[in-house]
Amino acid sequence: MKFQPTEPFVPAPGIRGAHAQTIYASLARPTRVPPLRRERRELPDGDFVDLDSFDGPPGAPHVVVLHGLEGSSQAGYVTEVLRGAAKRGWGATAINFRSCSGEPNRLARAYHSGDTHDTRLVMADVRARVTGPMLAVGFSLGANVLCRLLEETGDAAPVTAAASISAPYDLAACCRKLDAGGGFLWLYRMRFLRTLKSKSREKLVRFPGAFDGKAMEAARTIFGFDDVVTGPLHGFEGADHYYREASSGPRLGDIRRPTLLLSAADDPMLESPVIPAAAHDNPFLSVVLTEHGGHVGFVAGRLHRPSFWAEDQALRFFEQVLAERPAAM
Repeated sequence: MKFQPTEPFVPAPGIRGAHAQTIYASLARPTRVPPLRRERRELPDGDFVDLDSFDGPPGAPHVVVLHGLEGSSQAGYVTEVLRGAAKRGWGATAINFRSCSGEPNRLARAYHSGDTHDTRLVMADVRARVTGPMLAVGFSLGANVLCRLLEETGDAAPVTAAASISAPYDLAACCRKLDAGGGFLWLYRMRFLRTLKSKSREKLVRFPGAFDGKAMEAARTIFGFDDVVTGPLHGFEGADHYYREASSGPRLGDIRRPTLLLSAADDPMLESPVIPAAAHDNPFLSVVLTEHGGHVGFVAGRLHRPSFWAEDQALRFFEQVLAERPAAM
C-alpha cells in the first residue's frame, strides 16, 4: 500500500520558514505524557538503556519510539506520539539511547546513527510481552537507526509497520550542511556539540585515553567530533567510515515492511535530495515530501494552538496499515 496524507501540510501562519518551523516546534510541543513506568534494560555488554512505557489492553497495537541526536523520551516529538498512542488505546515504549536518560551509561561507548543492536533487543522484549501488532516511529537520528534496523532484518523485521521522520539518510551530506553554514546552522551545530562534548568530558574522567581529549575540545564541527570521538569509540576508522556504514539511504531497497518516509524539502539540516530517489522504487515505502516543515517541525494550526502534523500522519499511517492487514492475510 502507498500512503497519502489525510490532509495537506499547511504551516501555521507566521512560521512558514524552515528555521521557524524547526525552532518553534522544539519549543512549543507540550511534554505532558500518559502515566509511564521507567524500566531498565540490562544489555549483554554490561551497559543499559532506560525505557519509558505504558501498556494498552490485550491485543492493542504498541508503538516503539526512537528519539533524535541528544534527545530523550522527554523530547516533545516523542511525547506527541505517546499522547497519540494513548488516545487511540494503544501502548507505547520510548527508548532512551545510552547516555540519554539522565544518567551516564556505564561504558566508554554511547550511541550512534547506525547502532541498531540495543533497539533490536528492546523490540524483542516488547514483542515477547505484547499480543497486538508492534509499530515503530523514529525521528532524525532515531529514524536513521530505525531504517537501518529494517534494512538489516528484511523479511524478519520485528514490526508490522514503521515511520521515519526527518531522517538523515546520507549522514555525510547532513554533516556537510550543518558544518558549512553560519546563522541558525551554527546555532544547531553548537547546540549539539555542547551536550556531546559535555558527555565526552565526563567519559574521559571515567575512561582516560578512550579518545583524544585535546582533539575533541578543538573540534568545531560535527564531522570533527565524529572523527575523533563517535567513530573511534564505536569501532569505525573515523567519521567517513562511520557515515558510510551507518547511513540508511543506500540500503532503503532492503526494507520489507510498510514504512512511511516523511520529510520536508526545506529541511535546514539536510542536503537535497532529502529523501533518496531510489526510495520510490521500493513498494514497501510510502514517500511523503512536503514543501515546508523544517527539521522535525511540521507545525500546523495556529501559533496559540499548534498541531503537529508529522506525528499525526505517522499514527494515521499506522491505522491505515492495520486496517488493511486482514485483507492481506
